[in-house]
Amino acid sequence: MTETADEGETADEGTHRGRRALVTGAGQRMGRAIALELARGGAEVVVNDLDRERAGAVADEIAKAGGRATVSVFDVTDWASVEEAARTGGPVDIIVNNAGNAGRTSGPAATDFTPFIETTPGDWDAFLGVNLYGVMHTVRAFLPGMVDRSWGRVVTIISDAARVGEQRMAAYSAAKAGAAGFSRAIAREAGRHGVTANCVSLGTIAYDDSEMPGDVQARLLARYAVKRFGRAEEVAALVAFLTGPEGGWITGQTYPVNGGYSSAL
Repeated sequence: MTETADEGETADEGTHRGRRALVTGAGQRMGRAIALELARGGAEVVVNDLDRERAGAVADEIAKAGGRATVSVFDVTDWASVEEAARTGGPVDIIVNNAGNAGRTSGPAATDFTPFIETTPGDWDAFLGVNLYGVMHTVRAFLPGMVDRSWGRVVTIISDAARVGEQRMAAYSAAKAGAAGFSRAIAREAGRHGVTANCVSLGTIAYDDSEMPGDVQARLLARYAVKRFGRAEEVAALVAFLTGPEGGWITGQTYPVNGGYSSAL
């Protein structure tokens, strides 16, 4: 089901004018920042979230800034839900696979994840469902329209856990690595149809509502060459570039936005 918020044309027509962009998990944090950035560029943004109120708030924020937004509530882990959204909501030119699940990411237990040998297959489902199958479901549902129109952009948000591995986060690391491999395969399959597919790999991002004990924060900061956490707006800027006209010859790549995390290990 979709709902539209519209208060006129975007003041800055931008590089995304005339494009329609779906951002999954866009009701908060990273997804919100990406949705706002694409809207500023002139795209009509389909704001997806499981929570209608959250998605509506982001759509309203876009509309108040002069942009266009549509709310689309569906569960990326449920193929039938995604397929129905694609059928009833219409085609998109840009997919940003942002919806994800990293487990407990705030509070005192932020780094208290479980060693793999203590997990069960049932524990893996939440990570694989959103981070891998959610990406595959969304691309499968919306990619055919891009192929038909000979233009499309797919950006998948992954994590440095996919590239270097993270202890006590094996299932999450595997799911994100799988999404990266899937993205490269789509780049090869769909490139001849004018569709690009890339990944943006994140380190730790600071949000206004982040909660992290001081000792945990200090340990994490020591792992970054640039001694601060990232900002969602910095990631959104790269997504805007990759989904714009100047990103048309870039495909099958993974771009780390991580403050030098890998080089500091």
